[in-house]
Amino acid sequence: MELVAQACNGRQAIESFRRYRPDITLMDLQMPEVNGVDAVAAIRHEFPGARIVLLTTYSGDVQALRAIKGGASGYLLKNMIRKELLETIRAVHAGKRRIPPEIASEIAEHFTQDELSRREVEVLEQVAAGNANKEIAARLGVAEETVKAHIITA
Repeated sequence: MELVAQACNGRQAIESFRRYRPDITLMDLQMPEVNGVDAVAAIRHEFPGARIVLLTTYSGDVQALRAIKGGASGYLLKNMIRKELLETIRAVHAGKRRIPPEIASEIAEHFTQDELSRREVEVLEQVAAGNANKEIAARLGVAEETVKAHIITA
């Protein structure tokens, strides 16, 4: 692994991504100028295959859901970095989403059935377990595009 760039704010993060196109981006949720969720969405809009892990001190609240909706491939609490950072980077690099189970559980608990459908919760739990979209689709008996749609709307 090699560090190719650093940024002090969300705007610089977007510019650095354009310039260096890293395999994996680690991005803080709270940044000046452009926050992490908006920076992820901007990068993913321009580069749909970008793999970005959001780092934060906030667990399963609305910010986590916004990060996932915005296209984050992973969501990791800063107090988990020591034990889970390398595993998360490797999983995301392999094309999987990585959301620690305790965060996924909190996300699911914080939202009523009206906000997340039962299927969206099932998909979110599968994502949290580190399963790729293709695996989730096979397990749930739906098309991979359906899984992607649930992730976007969840």
